[in-house]
Amino acid sequence: MAKSRPAKAQPTQNTNAPACEESLVHLDNVRQVQSEVLATEKAQRMAEFFSALSDPHRLKLLSALAQQELCVCDLAAAVKMGESAVSHQLRVLKSQRLVKYRRQGRNVFYSLADGHVTAIYRAVAEHLDE
Repeated sequence: MAKSRPAKAQPTQNTNAPACEESLVHLDNVRQVQSEVLATEKAQRMAEFFSALSDPHRLKLLSALAQQELCVCDLAAAVKMGESAVSHQLRVLKSQRLVKYRRQGRNVFYSLADGHVTAIYRAVAEHLDE
């Protein structure tokens, strides 16, 4: 296994996170993962995606939509929010392609955008229940 010289020690903050006692780069390991590290642009898009999921109100909307398609009025009643607040949060979710909508007459019905969104929601919910 190829190894490089130890890097200069960086000042560390007092944290409880475990760390290496000796700063030593394992070049073989670095080479194995380097090609899979996200490009900056994709990392930025993913950060924006996760930012849309970082609001409890939006997560409540997703939890309702994980059950069934709902119109804005029903969503507002289900999550105990005003319709304009729900509409605002839905715009954020729609901008990240987390929800989609369809019109039926004068009503607009929202649902989760696709199976990936449903899987992400359910996986996180399940993880937190462990």
